[in-house]
Amino acid sequence: MVLREHGGPEKLVFEENFPNPKAGEGEVVLRVRATSLNYHDIFTRRGMPGIKVPFPAIMGLDVAGEIIEVGDTLSGEWKVGDRVLVDPINRVEGGLVGETIHGGLAELCRVKAHQLIRLPDAISFEAAAALPCAYGTALRMMYTIGEVGAGDRVLILGASGGVGVSCLQLAKLAGAEVIACGGTEEKLAKLQELGADQVINYLEVDFVKEVYRLYGKPNRRAGDAKLGVDIAVNYTGGDTWVKTLRTLRVGGKLLTCGATAGFDPQEDLRFIWTFELKILGSNSWARTDIERLLELVQQGELKVVIDRTYPLEETNSALQLIEDREVFGKVIVTP
Repeated sequence: MVLREHGGPEKLVFEENFPNPKAGEGEVVLRVRATSLNYHDIFTRRGMPGIKVPFPAIMGLDVAGEIIEVGDTLSGEWKVGDRVLVDPINRVEGGLVGETIHGGLAELCRVKAHQLIRLPDAISFEAAAALPCAYGTALRMMYTIGEVGAGDRVLILGASGGVGVSCLQLAKLAGAEVIACGGTEEKLAKLQELGADQVINYLEVDFVKEVYRLYGKPNRRAGDAKLGVDIAVNYTGGDTWVKTLRTLRVGGKLLTCGATAGFDPQEDLRFIWTFELKILGSNSWARTDIERLLELVQQGELKVVIDRTYPLEETNSALQLIEDREVFGKVIVTP
């Protein structure tokens, strides 16, 4: 799937004769077995301020597959046939797979060998491909930045997306109580199956008032009373931003890793300073986060939630589902 200029879905085109990559120094070529889609792909297709994408571009950050070619200079650590997952971030030369480097929406993909992570036989290519961007972002945000712990009340907006379902599970693993927001009864039922303690249909009720009903309205003069939630996860932005602030207890934390509904929401500084709130941003993931996720999946502690799988030539239909927020978990493309 080739992008030659920014724009709408029509700009992303299936090309059968795009040149095959060849392994250069320190590189391998993979036969892509699965790649997962992220909202980042939609931003890349549309174009993002300050980020220059070299054209033609092949999107797809998260890539899992088998090595079919190894560069001459590699020492033997990797060989043809090895099952691997790619860390999308090139932490040596710089660049991001699927943005500045050709990504996984293709039959073949060339990456630097130092970006490879060995994939256990027990984990499918599809499950592995779901992990780096969404689950890795969630792990860093919830544990490294947010320090979610036992007994915390955690409100998650957009809980049915790829990041959201991971945030939910990671919060439960930490011993937290989770309040998950979704837009349909079907999604809410699935969120409960994943372990959500409370669910809120934000299209039918005001999620702020529902938090007040469940946990009380935060009050800065309430002394030791624990009113509201300890942590709120909001990576949508837009008109939910200030409303999310209102759900937090005194000293509460708002965690964010994106702005899918708008990066410039109205702000209300009164809540931040009077309630001594902490606004914590989290960006991407560490390589060790991906390795930890693979361990959690292999041990059965973390479930990879895949909504559906599409063939490569139907990538635009798959992206439309994400753009319309009609997915639960991850959407996978299998060339």
